[in-house]
Parts: sequence; C-alpha cells; structure tokens
Amino acid sequence: MAITLVNPNGLPEIDVYRQVSIATGSKLVFIAGQVAWDVDGVTVGEGDLAAQVEQCYLNIATALAGIGSSFDDVAKLTVYVVDWTPDKMPILMDGITRATAKLGVTPVPPATLLGVAALDVPEHLVEIEATAVIN
Repeated sequence: MAITLVNPNGLPEIDVYRQVSIATGSKLVFIAGQVAWDVDGVTVGEGDLAAQVEQCYLNIATALAGIGSSFDDVAKLTVYVVDWTPDKMPILMDGITRATAKLGVTPVPPATLLGVAALDVPEHLVEIEATAVIN
C-alpha cells in the first residue's frame, strides 16, 4: 500500500476522511471525474443523490481495479455536488455508506467537497474524481 492516512494533532478528526495522505508509491494515477453512469453510459439513480454517489464510488473502484489498484491507494478525492447545501450531507453519506458496504472498504482519504451550479448533463447530481498513488 502506497498511502498512509493521518489525522495530525492540532487538526479536527473527521469520521469520513483523514486530514493528510502520505504517498510513498512511484506512480501517480489521476482518475477522471466519475458520474453515475453504468457500463452502458446510462445514468443510474436519476434524481437520487445517494444512488448517484454510490455509483460514482463503484465507478472509481472499477477504474482502480482496472489498473490492479484499490481504494487503499487513493490519496485524494474531490466531490462536486450540484446545488450543494449542508442539509444534503446525510444523503451524500448514505451513498458513500452503501458503496463502501458493497465494496468492503473504508475509503477515508483527504477529500474536498465543492458545490457547483451544474455538471455535464442535467441528470448528473454529483461527480467524484480520485488521485491515487501506486508502486
């Protein structure tokens, strides 16, 4: 595993991510922002933020597996949510919980959450990109 996740003293401990990611691998992997498309390019969970978050995580896992990697190698996630408001956090967390249960992982790399006006098509509510480090 090329990633060590840390919550340094003096920074708040957040349950769903760590504040710092230390990478010791030799290759950076940049995964394109994943939206809620299935393998055929059909949007999963139209109008359902939790379902779309879940599909984004599953797509990231598929991309990682395709290069012989996993969420253990993710150094950073960036999450873009359309019309973000803090009351959507439980829905976002539900999607993450469902995905991680399916995948059998606990992905807690540093993460950035950004509210955006729109994504590529109106039915996409969330897009998640990942940066990983592999040996």
